[in-house]
Amino acid sequence: TRPNILRTASNAQCRVAATPASDIEDAPLAAIDMGSNSFRVEIARIVRGRYVRIDYVKETVRLGAGLDANGLLSDEAAERGLACLRRFAVKLDGMPQQQVRAVATQTLREAKNRDAFLLRAQAALGHPIEVISGREEARLIYAGVAHLQPSERTRLVIDIGGRSTEMILGVGRKPLRAESFQVGSVSLSLRYFGEGRFTEAAFRRVGDHLVAVLAEQGADDEVIAHVVQTLTAVREQIVTA
Repeated sequence: TRPNILRTASNAQCRVAATPASDIEDAPLAAIDMGSNSFRVEIARIVRGRYVRIDYVKETVRLGAGLDANGLLSDEAAERGLACLRRFAVKLDGMPQQQVRAVATQTLREAKNRDAFLLRAQAALGHPIEVISGREEARLIYAGVAHLQPSERTRLVIDIGGRSTEMILGVGRKPLRAESFQVGSVSLSLRYFGEGRFTEAAFRRVGDHLVAVLAEQGADDEVIAHVVQTLTAVREQIVTA
């Protein structure tokens, strides 16, 4: 389960940490995560140093499915996103901007018409929206996992999103290396399995694409080999004629 909202809420907590403790206790914090597949809003308070959820809503918007071959976000996808943000705005009514953080990820990193969409999106939500980098997304993912599942051991955190995948190696609460790859469940499904058919040929094309992306971003041969082995195992389980 992706810790999008918890990670951004944790970040919002850091931004108000300089305020008096009594103010933090009283102030609700809100995080909005505009992912490629789902939008989420979470509202919480810090009570005696602990994170306490007040409200949480997740809606499947599939914004990333509306990005065409020319990198343009379709009107239909944009309207789905705006309608969702208007519903979120009701929950944020009256909250000051310093207690709210809204972030958008890979789909809006890619969209060539993102500025036009963001103008409408910010008006719908009533708060600024930040398009974060892939590495910032990875850092926030790790922060959320480290907060929810604390451990001092070295670990690898992987978040498979709609249009990107983040991989973060860290120890305790400190990320040591974070990378974001432009490979996601929605984008691969639409590109290679558009008719819902899982064929040998489609899996071969996916494999070639993944190897190229990983090699371009500096993955070593061992990592690439493990990815290919995993894909082969999945193919053998679900491939159809």
